[in-house]
Amino acid sequence: MRVGGLTWAQLRDVRCAELESAADGWGKASNRADAARDRIDKQLLAGLTAAQEGEAARAAVGRLRELGRNFQYIYTECGLVRTTLNSLAQDLRGAQRQLRDALEEAAGLRLTVRADGSVSYPDAGEDPFTKEKLRGGTASGHAYLRSDAPPGLTSPNPLAAKAQAIADRIARVLNEAAEVDARYTRTLRRLIAQDGLTVTDAMWADTSADATAVRAVTADYLKAAIPQDATAAERLAWWQGLTAEQREEYLAVHPDLIGNLDGIPAAVRDAANRDNLALLMGKLAGAEDDRSRTMLAGLRSIDGQLRAGGHPPMFLLGIGDEGNGRAIVAYGNPDTARNVSAYVPGLGTGLDEGFAQDDLRRARDTLLGAMEYDKSTASIVWLGYDAPQLSVDDATGNTDVMFTERAEAGASAYGDFMAGIAATNENDDPHMTAVGHSYGSLTVGQAAQREGGIPGVDDIVLVGSPGTGADSADDLGVGRAHVYVGAAENDPVTRTPAKGEAQGMGMGALGGASVGAALGGPVGAAVGGVGGATMAYFAQDAQTEESEVWFGTDPAHEDFGARRFRVDDGPRPIRDMGGVDAHSNYFDPGKDVTSADNIARIVVGDYGDVQMDRRRRG
Repeated sequence: MRVGGLTWAQLRDVRCAELESAADGWGKASNRADAARDRIDKQLLAGLTAAQEGEAARAAVGRLRELGRNFQYIYTECGLVRTTLNSLAQDLRGAQRQLRDALEEAAGLRLTVRADGSVSYPDAGEDPFTKEKLRGGTASGHAYLRSDAPPGLTSPNPLAAKAQAIADRIARVLNEAAEVDARYTRTLRRLIAQDGLTVTDAMWADTSADATAVRAVTADYLKAAIPQDATAAERLAWWQGLTAEQREEYLAVHPDLIGNLDGIPAAVRDAANRDNLALLMGKLAGAEDDRSRTMLAGLRSIDGQLRAGGHPPMFLLGIGDEGNGRAIVAYGNPDTARNVSAYVPGLGTGLDEGFAQDDLRRARDTLLGAMEYDKSTASIVWLGYDAPQLSVDDATGNTDVMFTERAEAGASAYGDFMAGIAATNENDDPHMTAVGHSYGSLTVGQAAQREGGIPGVDDIVLVGSPGTGADSADDLGVGRAHVYVGAAENDPVTRTPAKGEAQGMGMGALGGASVGAALGGPVGAAVGGVGGATMAYFAQDAQTEESEVWFGTDPAHEDFGARRFRVDDGPRPIRDMGGVDAHSNYFDPGKDVTSADNIARIVVGDYGDVQMDRRRRG
């Protein structure tokens, strides 16, 4: 029997080892391209940008970046071919094992498997009347059994049923092998690189589609083995137990999964996510909707910073286009640093140019400040959740900021991420700090109140906080002496009235959104123009005698019991313009050197030199 041009003899004789040898060749080409790309990005570019200036140097940098992008393209495409061939070999081996079992059973029963896959059986058994042997015959196999087919006549020969079962097994395995062959043929035909020396956005878009096709065809081969439901420590052990070739295949085909898997070493996640970043940019390059264009601009900004190299080194620990976008960037290696901080941004944050410029700069400023006191430091900005958004055109369009659902969802993801950082850090007892700004402080607070707290975290820093959902610093799992709060007197968010008072002031859905407009970033400033920030600021007179704010007890109040550190008061909100500058200055040494220095000292555990401030009283 021939199925799709494939006979059982051909399937039996397929040399899967030769397919794997070919895969090894593609793997070597992929690895060489990766090594070249790595040398360009981490050695040549870093040295050139640090030592040279001028038009010639800028031109050389541009050419090197283009060359690095070309090598990355070669690495990705060759890696996809390698994994496809290895997966094909494995799938064919499975079909060969089934065929071999059927052939061995036929031989044991002294049945003959013909070239067409039918199975002949000899005379056997005995006619009950004539006492003669029952005649033999031939059974033709069926890949699919029809449930509606009428029952046929069955030979009384005791070998007939066995021959039929073996013939059917052979037919089914040939059909399976033919489907495998067709599926992989379609995929391999896709993996054709375009001509030319310059890799374009269109070529990356094609590569993104190629990766999707390879992931689909190799789903059982690779994806099923990834321990996505395991603990961070178990994932690390799984990765460490893989062979070098297995790791290379995962990085080539599933950079999105490996790069975002908590518990995988930072250098591995960085390598995977840089590749996934290129695939995401290719995927979004042809999109026409505003969301895709906004996200693509953010991705390109991050890509440019990564390729620029320099010091401190950047590690891309997470990237994705789900929801409002995902991006986790570390300055310094969080696996080798003794001190690691992870900052969670708040309202209005999404994967856009603003995030790529402002939030990344906050993490970098924190690192540079902390390195003044301890060089062994890493600082992370974590956008691993959908922060609430507010429309500039309609302040009532999104009231998520008034509730904890986004923070609760983010808390789970943040806790998992920190567990991964704790698992991969190479120090015996690293000092880890969770930092939350604005609505991000609520996310950190919710994570701290989960069972077991935030894994590995020693200190919690809350700045510009509307509350954590907790009544006391004791609820955050690190002890009140290790909960630090920065609250500028002219930051309207830290003066947010209690829920009951807000409703009494006519600040229900509209007022809550207006107060929320002050919670940070360009969105906050723009929406604040309707008067929300000013309303929130002057509402303080109605609640100064109370310690409750929108989300639990005011973290800066003595009733909460945290350690309040000194920050600059910041500019007062302008009644007509709704300015919220005081809410955005905590990390910026150029605007609030006291706050930035205090955060840096907490990050390295230099508690004695943190400048303290009096807690609010009511």
